[in-house]
Amino acid sequence: MILRDYKPSDCAELAQLFCDTVHTVNARDYSREQLDAWATGKVDLEAWNESFQAHHTVVAEVDGVLTGFGDMDETGYLDRLYVHKDHQRQGVATAICDALEQNAKAAEFTTHASITARPFFEKRGYTVVREQQVERRGVWLTNFVMKKER
Repeated sequence: MILRDYKPSDCAELAQLFCDTVHTVNARDYSREQLDAWATGKVDLEAWNESFQAHHTVVAEVDGVLTGFGDMDETGYLDRLYVHKDHQRQGVATAICDALEQNAKAAEFTTHASITARPFFEKRGYTVVREQQVERRGVWLTNFVMKKER
């Protein structure tokens, strides 16, 4: 596995990886309606590219195939972390998080973890601050505000 910085040419492939991952990996914890509201398959690529470039964004590759990505802003907020459905439980998310956390200058890290991702973050030392309901396209989804001290 190779970790590298994001390039704008990655954006469309990362958007597809995001949609595919949500609709497969998160399907055990969210309804079809929730998955469709969360990941419509119609990402604003310009906005995502700007966000990826404003954050520290790490991409994982295996044999030239994008297998995951994550991004963190300057405050230590981990915005997105997604691993391809065929590369789950292979250390991809751990490697991406390690790289993001090691590079960050923030005193603590925060994220809004899905039901699916919560156990992963708890194993990394994150604790739940609160459960919350977020609205996506008129549909409510549960996630968890989590934090970790450096």
